[in-house]
Amino acid sequence: MKTASPIRKLLPILLLMSPLLSGAELSTYRGFQFGISLTAAVKHSGMDKSEVKTIHQRPANIQELTWNPARFSAASKDIDPVQQVLFSFYNGQLFRMDIEYDNQKTEGLSVQDMIEAVSLQYGTASLPAGEIQFPSSSFSERLTLVARWEDANASVNLVQSPYGQRFGLISFSKHLDSLAQDAVASAVRLDEQEAPQRLKLEEQNLQEKLDKVRSENKLKFRP
Repeated sequence: MKTASPIRKLLPILLLMSPLLSGAELSTYRGFQFGISLTAAVKHSGMDKSEVKTIHQRPANIQELTWNPARFSAASKDIDPVQQVLFSFYNGQLFRMDIEYDNQKTEGLSVQDMIEAVSLQYGTASLPAGEIQFPSSSFSERLTLVARWEDANASVNLVQSPYGQRFGLISFSKHLDSLAQDAVASAVRLDEQEAPQRLKLEEQNLQEKLDKVRSENKLKFRP
């Protein structure tokens, strides 16, 4: 008896993903489109604005929202391959989506299986020459880029963890991502420049608190 090929086993997952990846439209994923406002993205995700995390506030506002689709759709929990999506915003505009797949849903699938699956939605992939380390704010480790789909405005990257078979898609707006990366680099420089003064101020505040407590306890203390 012939066993089903890995790509055939993946077809139920692809049927779920078909309306979500929106054909060859690289700028949209599950109704989230690059450039939409933070408010609109929060509403579409079904989450609360209190769950948004601010990463940097200057020179631009960089924020993140982690979304778990299964949290809002129990019916698709068993077949939806997405474990979580990390949305990133630049001054209130969506510029990046880090999609992390459930390891159990991709177990046994090779890199080629994954490339073929995503290519059914986005067309022919461009394959990187050799391994390229790809940083991610969703995965804790650096990732290897194994395939890419892109147009003038957006880039979708299939990545793999160096540990085990974890796969993900990192999708971003080329224009907004460039602005965001520059802003993050500037924020890091500002933090480094101000670190000595900030540390000095924190030490002064701590000493003032200790002096106040010492003074109060000295007046009250009776041996």
